[in-house]
Amino acid sequence: MAKRKNNTYKYEKGKTFKISRSGIDSFIKCPRCFYINKVLNIKDIGGPGFSLNSAVDELLKKEFDQYRIIHKPHPITKKVNKNIIPYQHEDLELWRNNFKGVSYHHMETDLIISGAIDDVWLDTDTSQLIVVEYKSTSTSKEISLDDGTEWKEAYKRQIDIYQWLLRKNNFEVSDTSYFVYVNGLKSPDVFNNTLQFETFLLEYTGSDEWVESVVYEMKSLLDKESIPETNQNCETCSYVQSVTEEENNEAN
Repeated sequence: MAKRKNNTYKYEKGKTFKISRSGIDSFIKCPRCFYINKVLNIKDIGGPGFSLNSAVDELLKKEFDQYRIIHKPHPITKKVNKNIIPYQHEDLELWRNNFKGVSYHHMETDLIISGAIDDVWLDTDTSQLIVVEYKSTSTSKEISLDDGTEWKEAYKRQIDIYQWLLRKNNFEVSDTSYFVYVNGLKSPDVFNNTLQFETFLLEYTGSDEWVESVVYEMKSLLDKESIPETNQNCETCSYVQSVTEEENNEAN
């Protein structure tokens, strides 16, 4: 078995254990893979990094920060009938940091839940905070949050968790959030060292009511001494099961 590291769960009364927003999503997708990762310290297969998406995120942050400094609304927010400006807070850069983010110590489970937020806006009429996520893609299809794809549902869960975290840190948070969604255009005739985008502002009304119960469910699973059963809906589980069965067939 792999040597235990600080990010490997082992029950000790009074000892905290940190789980990120992506960890919660891993649990929802497949409790078995979540358990293997957190308790047995066997890392996820993972996937390639999306450097262009990260670059777009960084540029959007810089752009909205310019309006944050002058306390003015970004032009895109004029598409909605609200008085919105980028929110200023001394911990904003901490909230955005992928290795820190907004965090909350859930005392009943001793789990520290954290998540890195792309941006926070302020509704100046209600004084409520608005969670904002930047997303980028390149498609000829309609830009929508409701196309039934699993990863779009994961985007929504992401917002719900951020709203929950901010509320647990005693902030007044709007149920309404926004995705700044940019679509890379393929229509230009030449590249000319320039990518052109069309930017959309998509509204999402979230609910964090499910988050607390999932935190308890994660804690219950982490404390078990046996690995959960294979999840037939999980690609990783199905792959491992298929390989194991093939190896057993060859051995026989």
